[in-house]
Amino acid sequence: WHLCTPAPMGPAARICLSAGVAGLALCVVNQLTAPALSPALERAGVLASFLAVGLMLVAILWTRAVPVAPERVELEGEQGLQLAEDLPEELRQELAWGSQMLLTATPAATVLLHWQGRCLLQRGVLGRGGFEPGAITRRAWETGKAIGLVNLKLYPGRDEFQALPAGIPALIVQPIGCEGVLLLAGWSPRCFSRSDETWLEGWSLKLKSALQELKQPAVS
Repeated sequence: WHLCTPAPMGPAARICLSAGVAGLALCVVNQLTAPALSPALERAGVLASFLAVGLMLVAILWTRAVPVAPERVELEGEQGLQLAEDLPEELRQELAWGSQMLLTATPAATVLLHWQGRCLLQRGVLGRGGFEPGAITRRAWETGKAIGLVNLKLYPGRDEFQALPAGIPALIVQPIGCEGVLLLAGWSPRCFSRSDETWLEGWSLKLKSALQELKQPAVS
């Protein structure tokens, strides 16, 4: 679900590109101002052109190999942990552990778990709360697959996630069956990797069994 966008060039890549452009320009000027084009001068011009183009290609490949990381957005809100009070202790421990792992092992800023119309967990930078599933969440339920919003401000349906801190730049909407959803919001656009998605999907499958047991009546 990641979008491919060109990364800005670093200083070293810009110097390499400038040298290539300058070299190519000087080669052309040298050829045009020469009183006569001898075979040796033509061969030298071709070799110099190859060298200049090579420097420009190195600059482009350098930028792709070492892309500049997106800037981290400063989110407004307090750091905290909110857990539903009526959950079994074992589930509370699981939610506390899993959410902490997501916040420390991935570039996540906040985690929210919504199950059967209730917000059971919110951790990290806290938003105003009151999440209500909308069109994007329903689409995730219908497909049974996570939806990644790599740059949330580009999506017209972003108002669905007003319960999260304002200005969230990236978001993964991970369905849990057809009754729940995990929201994982990141600090910067395009910040989540494929391994982050796999980790979130695996934890959601583990949570699904535990959450479904909440519907079962207690045995006296």
